[in-house]
Amino acid sequence: MKVLHVITGLEVGGAAQQLRLLLRRLPAHCEVVTLTTPGPLAEAIEADGTPVTHLAMTGNRDLSALTRLTDLIRDAAPDVVHTHLYRACVYGRIAARRAGVRAIVATEHSLGDTVIEGRRLTRGVRTLYRATERLGSATVAVSDTVAARLRRWGVPERRIHVVPHGIEAHRFAYDPDARATLRARLGLSPDTFVVGGAGRLVPGKRFDVLVRAVTQLPGVHLLLAGDGPELEPLRRMAGQFGSGDRIHLLGADGGEPGPVPGDGPGVPRMLSAVDVFVSPAPDQAFGLAALEALASGLHVLHASCPAVDDLPEEQAPGARRFGHGVHELTAALRELRRTEPGRLPVPPVVHRYDIDRSAQELTAVYEQALATARRNRPAPEPAARPAGPPGLPPGISLPDPSPAPAPDGHSLSQR
Repeated sequence: MKVLHVITGLEVGGAAQQLRLLLRRLPAHCEVVTLTTPGPLAEAIEADGTPVTHLAMTGNRDLSALTRLTDLIRDAAPDVVHTHLYRACVYGRIAARRAGVRAIVATEHSLGDTVIEGRRLTRGVRTLYRATERLGSATVAVSDTVAARLRRWGVPERRIHVVPHGIEAHRFAYDPDARATLRARLGLSPDTFVVGGAGRLVPGKRFDVLVRAVTQLPGVHLLLAGDGPELEPLRRMAGQFGSGDRIHLLGADGGEPGPVPGDGPGVPRMLSAVDVFVSPAPDQAFGLAALEALASGLHVLHASCPAVDDLPEEQAPGARRFGHGVHELTAALRELRRTEPGRLPVPPVVHRYDIDRSAQELTAVYEQALATARRNRPAPEPAARPAGPPGLPPGISLPDPSPAPAPDGHSLSQR
């Protein structure tokens, strides 16, 4: 089986990292197309042995990219086209159908109730999504919560498949030596109460709530792993509250990059060094960072985490929701500091979301999409390629692109 993956961008983030983990495990020959700036993960994926092509899309309404993507898919002749993130799903489904591919799978990594990839949902975005979704074979939801959102949008039940994100749990196992090393490097004593956070530093993740809460707790420190446009605003905020020395912004790899992006020990070491983890994003599609923290035996406070919320409470006894405000989070952190709960056994939820299982379930979706395409006996490919900019399939037009992902290629995803 040959699978061509089309993704909006390969900046370090949850969707791109998840794709890389899957590529290492899928029993198929895979290639990747990124619509916009490849970012550091393109090099990492190529180092793993999977070719990456940069389509050089210049903006959300760059229809010439649709011609290039159609030609690329036709030349690659994949059995399955798998799209990731909103813009890639819209353009990728159209291009795949124009190229004669009928087994088309799309994964919804970042669909919230009111936002998609950190941007506000509008009627135009929903309309375009629904129109192009009908061109596909299957839509993969990363959680039951996302599946319910898709049903409310009118996506037929038969095309929705729940394939949760997965992690390599062993990478995040608690390491007391790593805890001591990082705390010593940052000048933190063994008994300092330390809060952790991780993710893309974008407005929708609401890390400002986390920074404000920690500044209200004297003596408490925050280790925040991540990068993005909110990095400097968060740094300035900490300084304005007189807490700059207690807010440690560690960068995308937790301050300790590996040979390729995402492979460094930084985030696992950060998780070992902290006492509680906070995920303040109010509208998540899954909640990878919270799951990684649970794999490290941490108590987790979260504003939204379908990976946990969709399951019975006993699956993740160390996870607890808090209200979306600074006051609620401050109170929850103060209580955990008072009780000093210590490390927890790794909860059952961590073993449920194993990346190998995710790869197996996704392979089954591919096989079903292929079987359906063969039964429907798709029409043969056109004898000649269309010249000039392509038209869109009947009934499909591109609305104002402003709600869609920005043309910088950032994957504002669900880490």
